[in-house]
Amino acid sequence: MDIEQTIGDIERLERILEMPDTRPLTSSDVSAANQKHDAKLANSPWFRLWQTYGICCRSTPSEFGLGEVES
Repeated sequence: MDIEQTIGDIERLERILEMPDTRPLTSSDVSAANQKHDAKLANSPWFRLWQTYGICCRSTPSEFGLGEVES
């Protein structure tokens, strides 16, 4: 096994993975981002205010109720 070739392959993969992903977002990408955001902020009083009284541009409501977080 050529150790220098292995190191070169790893470095090439690291450079590829550092490049930005230019593909357009799909609806499932947006949904996953919204779920992650909602889970992160579910216990925030500001998020609860927004969720109760705010104006939302999402087509679907948050999956988390007030103060709910998935475990």
